Amino acid sequence: MPSRAATHPNAAAFPRGVSGPALRALHNAEIASMAQLTQWREADLTRLHGMGPKVMGILKAALAEQGKSLKGVSSL
Repeated sequence: MPSRAATHPNAAAFPRGVSGPALRALHNAEIASMAQLTQWREADLTRLHGMGPKVMGILKAALAEQGKSLKGVSSL
């Protein structure tokens, strides 16, 4: 059986609740941190397999807590 690190790459870099498929999608897109997410537009992220509405909500909320947002979105 593959290790959790292999099936959930960079899990520690993202908030709890981000699914395994989403973690793999982020890894495959070479997104290894929340800071790197700020360089992506929501429309582009949602095109990645595994990046559904639930995980997008989790990621956007986590970015907002840090005073950051996805590319093209102003953080208030």
